[in-house]
Amino acid sequence: MTRIRSRGDVGLLNFLARFSLLILFISMLLGIVCIGAVSYLASYTLGLALFTAILAGAFLMYLRRTEPKIAANLKYLGIICLINMLLFALCKSALLLSINTYFMPFAAFTMLAAMLISPNTAVMNCLLSALVCAIVFWGKVDALAVFLISGMAGAYAVRGLRSRFQIISAGLKAGAAASLTIAALGLINLQRPEAYLYESLWGLAGGVLSGFLVMGLLPILEHIFKVSTNITLLELSDMSHPLLKELALKAPGTYLHSHLVGNLAEAACASVGANSLLARIGSYYHDIGKIHKAEYFSENETTTRSKHDRLRASMSSLVIGNHVKEGMELAQRFHLNRQITDIIQQHHGTGLMYFFYKKALEDINGTGLLKEQDYRYPGPKPQEKEAAIVLLADSVEASSRTLTEPTPGKIRNMVQRVINNKFIDNQLDECDLTLRDLFKISEAFVRILIATFHVRTEYPKQK
Repeated sequence: MTRIRSRGDVGLLNFLARFSLLILFISMLLGIVCIGAVSYLASYTLGLALFTAILAGAFLMYLRRTEPKIAANLKYLGIICLINMLLFALCKSALLLSINTYFMPFAAFTMLAAMLISPNTAVMNCLLSALVCAIVFWGKVDALAVFLISGMAGAYAVRGLRSRFQIISAGLKAGAAASLTIAALGLINLQRPEAYLYESLWGLAGGVLSGFLVMGLLPILEHIFKVSTNITLLELSDMSHPLLKELALKAPGTYLHSHLVGNLAEAACASVGANSLLARIGSYYHDIGKIHKAEYFSENETTTRSKHDRLRASMSSLVIGNHVKEGMELAQRFHLNRQITDIIQQHHGTGLMYFFYKKALEDINGTGLLKEQDYRYPGPKPQEKEAAIVLLADSVEASSRTLTEPTPGKIRNMVQRVINNKFIDNQLDECDLTLRDLFKISEAFVRILIATFHVRTEYPKQK
């Protein structure tokens, strides 16, 4: 199911895109003017600014066609502007200091864009910034090929990055790509072997320098723009985190439930190409709001009598629904990143607390007015694939606990029923999941649950 935007949404998106274009132009122009002013040549500065503005416009038009969410996001455009300004400043400094062209850590800035935004956006930015660096600053067509290939290699080497050592490895791969490209160009241009081999070593060194530069700049950019990479998410998966320790201590049932939801969400995200690590870590934290009133949630009940038996349905719905708000407060207090807090806030969407709504209907018995909205979660609905998949995984895992005989057939029917109910209730309207995605998610859930509830052979007792 694809999201259908209203006219108001489209108008807002167009406004943000135009405003983003203006900001991008101004930022790039100011940066280039400042850098170009060093040469004291007005025509050079003007030409460089105009050329960069043309490239920036082409880049933004590409983003609006292929990545509209990125084009309308000022934070991502700010990252691109800052990265390019740093790159151009470094190029100008290297030129003034007569540093070897191929020692330029060009790949570092493409790697940063790939990790903080997306590989496809990084590659397109790599093409345009390589044009500026190679032609405008050094005036070498060979440098364009080297920068472009090393940048692309670095961008795709950091995909799925899960450790800081892999950053150095990615820089080494980018350096190797640059080194081979330099050697190939040397053969084409009939250079002496010692000449292009010497340049190749500089290219390899530039790739290694790129890896170390990324390690230094990445935490700073993450902090400035409040963007998380896989490395940051892995740090949150440490079970010694205060929130996870408190959840395990005060709400052990919820703690176990969160891990099972994480397994389901991770498998489902992998099947549709979403960020499986984000879904797994988000699942660990999605129910932290249950810490303060853990005994009011069924997975933490230790007696046969529920605490909700003594409460009215309206009060029970307030207690249950409030765990989303309390989870957000805890997330903000512990400075969890935005992607995790979004999952905490959206993991129920605006879903109906059907059990308590039905109980309220039975209590009034047609003698009063009951508002369905009072028995719904505050929302909003999931905005991204990962949040929507956590919502589905949460409901599926909870429903699986009600199966008396969890056979493969019953598990499949239960999974399909839960997903259909969420679809019919319009909880998936604001994310980019398609019907094909929902089928793949359903199959992933069924596979994990069948493995979880498999029947073990009863072994004879030892005499």
